[in-house]
Amino acid sequence: MPIPVVVPRLGWTMEQGVFVEWLKRDGELIQIGEPVFVLEGEKATQDIESTDAGTLKIPANSPKPGDTVSVGATVGYLLAAGEVWNAESVETAATASVGNHSDVNIAAAGRSSDDAADLAVPVVSIVDAEIGIPLEETKPDATISPRALRVALELGVDWTTVTGTGSSGRIRESDIRAVRDKRKATTGKCADSSPACSVSTISDATAPVAANAERKPASNIRSIIAARMLASAQSTAAVTLTTHLDASHLVALRKQFKVAAAEGEVIPSFTDILVKLVAVALKQHPEVNSIMDERGMIVANDETHIGIAVDTAAGLLVPVLRSVGRLTLRQVAVRTRDLIDRTRQRSLSAFELQGGTFTVTNLGMYCVDSFTPLLNPPQAAILGVGRITREPAVVEDQIVIRDRLTLSLTFDHRIIDGAPAARFLDCLAKLIANPAPALIG
Repeated sequence: MPIPVVVPRLGWTMEQGVFVEWLKRDGELIQIGEPVFVLEGEKATQDIESTDAGTLKIPANSPKPGDTVSVGATVGYLLAAGEVWNAESVETAATASVGNHSDVNIAAAGRSSDDAADLAVPVVSIVDAEIGIPLEETKPDATISPRALRVALELGVDWTTVTGTGSSGRIRESDIRAVRDKRKATTGKCADSSPACSVSTISDATAPVAANAERKPASNIRSIIAARMLASAQSTAAVTLTTHLDASHLVALRKQFKVAAAEGEVIPSFTDILVKLVAVALKQHPEVNSIMDERGMIVANDETHIGIAVDTAAGLLVPVLRSVGRLTLRQVAVRTRDLIDRTRQRSLSAFELQGGTFTVTNLGMYCVDSFTPLLNPPQAAILGVGRITREPAVVEDQIVIRDRLTLSLTFDHRIIDGAPAARFLDCLAKLIANPAPALIG
């Protein structure tokens, strides 16, 4: 019997990915561990290795580059030595496998074709590429189908307010489109009857737009970012603390690094220095380095794994610098530079984009003094860094010019209270005011 080649899960929340390309040709012999195809997951593009051996058979209906594929979907098959390909028998077996499963029974009488399209996710034994363990069952979300979720994000529909008409109240794609159509019907009328003001030129927010305005579907990464940000806003008790502090010694120290650096040597950036100081502060205030797991349990982390927000052409990605407390500042600078370069090249592994215990996001290179960063669940806190400005300040009753910096700490009040968060921010501010001892130590 042909062995299915299936789409693995590259992250805990991944339901769909984008098929990039085949790395092997139809009829080519595949060995265990050989990369077979490339898959774009939630935030990384990864070569998918085979867990079996055999001759690759790529069916005519296999996904094409750029197609969206569901986790667990079959994209090809592996044939044993001497085995003859029979597409009809394979399709019959696949239908029986899905139809006999109690949780994904799309063959039941009375189901509409829309139900079938939303629920048709094969249940197969796959290997989770994120953690390397077998996942015996891959099932769609009990509340909304993956396709309906994608359409909701594209159309700007808040699916949490939608009543599902699918099995057990599950929200289907048709439910999302019905809400969108109803909204257009009730809000799409214009104040006048001019041709330039018609329903076709009204956006979902009812604001008039140009008839030739460019419209394009959100990319896979853009959709994931949108879903994550919405989940962050809806599922956390976010509070932000802000402090405006003296960063003159921080600026002076980096100037010394630049002067002392040998040719070709990586010079620590302000982000590198702040990441290292954050690790020092987290060691003194470990509750801020906690996460809340899926069961609502607060988990204290022994290691400090700091995510660094990186702006890329595809969208915001957050690679994770691991065990920062064990690294020297020079090691932080080298590893951060490598992570950022490979993030923008989309060459990171899924492992390098997960497991963070705290996040730093720096907009200081832009004309931004302060902002409110959104939490990156399940982490307890995230630090926003604004630009450094030259300002008059009072020092020992004298007005002098100093380098000033604004930090914004957003924390999840479910995990930590305001006072511990304030003590962490105060500790960090003192480290920034006199950074050399902490960095040398």
